[in-house]
Amino acid sequence: MREYLLTLCVTAAVTYLLTGPVRKFAIVAGAMPEIRARDVHREPTPRLGGIAMFFGLCAGLLVADHLANLNEVFAESNEPRALLSGAAVVWLVGVLDDKFEIDALIKLGGQAIAAGVMVMQGLTILWLPIPSVGTVALTQWQGTLLTVALVVITINAVNFVDGLDGLAAGMVCIASAAFFMYAYRIWYSYGIEAAAPATLFAAVLMGMCVGFLPHNMHPARIFMGDSGSMLIGLVLAAGAISITGQVDPDNLFSGSERSAVHQMVPIYIPLVMPLTIIAIPAADLVLAIVRRTWRGQSPFAADRGHLHHRLLEVGHSHSRAVLIMYFWSALIAFGTLAYSVNSASMWIVLGVVILSAIGLLLLLLPRFTPRAPRWAEHLLPPRYRRRRQAVEDLVPAAPLEDEKGRTSVVTGVAGVNGATALGARSHVLDGRRQAPRADVTR
Repeated sequence: MREYLLTLCVTAAVTYLLTGPVRKFAIVAGAMPEIRARDVHREPTPRLGGIAMFFGLCAGLLVADHLANLNEVFAESNEPRALLSGAAVVWLVGVLDDKFEIDALIKLGGQAIAAGVMVMQGLTILWLPIPSVGTVALTQWQGTLLTVALVVITINAVNFVDGLDGLAAGMVCIASAAFFMYAYRIWYSYGIEAAAPATLFAAVLMGMCVGFLPHNMHPARIFMGDSGSMLIGLVLAAGAISITGQVDPDNLFSGSERSAVHQMVPIYIPLVMPLTIIAIPAADLVLAIVRRTWRGQSPFAADRGHLHHRLLEVGHSHSRAVLIMYFWSALIAFGTLAYSVNSASMWIVLGVVILSAIGLLLLLLPRFTPRAPRWAEHLLPPRYRRRRQAVEDLVPAAPLEDEKGRTSVVTGVAGVNGATALGARSHVLDGRRQAPRADVTR
């Protein structure tokens, strides 16, 4: 476990430290597209955050290769090299799209090529656990087609939810955390070495997201762009393919215990778990395709009908919409994880039902603004603290007057990419006195 944590921390540190220089490079390179109709942000923001995430991935795999226990993953399996090769292909396609806005079909072809590269190096689905049938071996063509389809679907599902600050990185981080716990349990508890690559992929993916999130939280200073969203989508798919197609669920049980459990759902968790970690992105992907096809549009035509856009239209704030998506992702992923550990416990089902009711209640209260206690405000970032206006209400600031007797009020200035900077901006009011007011940045 310590070596996995070390790999995670190294990946997060490299991603975090490189994101700042990458942001400056993106500004110089002109990777700051104009505001589009479907965009939520109001000011041009640099992309290419996937560059820092890719080098974080490389650093994490390099460190893992030099650790005593994790080195066995590289010695006994070719999956880490397959992942790195496929990630490099899809990352290059994403970088080109962030800079030049390439066609959607070209991106789809690049995603399929990246999946094909991984298949050629051994990262493919070999068998599937089918309910009431058991483990079914796949032919080479069946495994290849299923692997490519899963990679392309996962990449585009993650890309579709990348519409709000911190949304895609946070949701993938939550999903990879649940997936790491599940894969580590299979590897450590059952001693199945085939689950070690998936565990490593989940740890590295968590590090990539954790390192990038501080720069991407609202208001975001940089976007991951397609170079980042397609990259983390591919890593997520690689872990799902490894745990589903390489680990035989029959090895988890033996004898009469296996025969008894075959009639229950937990034996098929290797198939169910990868689907639950992308449940919300996949649902958004399916709804988008159906919606655009119904309107006679191309499935690749962008719009403002995604789930996060609908949350904003209902009345939720930017941060609140992101937290709601986090909540549902965590509930589905960790609920499935808990059920796989102990499916006979009714407390797990009851807890999921109660949390679902709380989530539905939060969806119905878009105007409710949670407030942290005064004693806990110092633990929060400054932009999330309550403004102390009691003194301002009792003693209004004296307005400034120019040589013609007109009044000017000093307020804050909206900085680059939605950040608030200290400064002076005067609003001239003819002959009127007005107390200072807060300036809304976004």
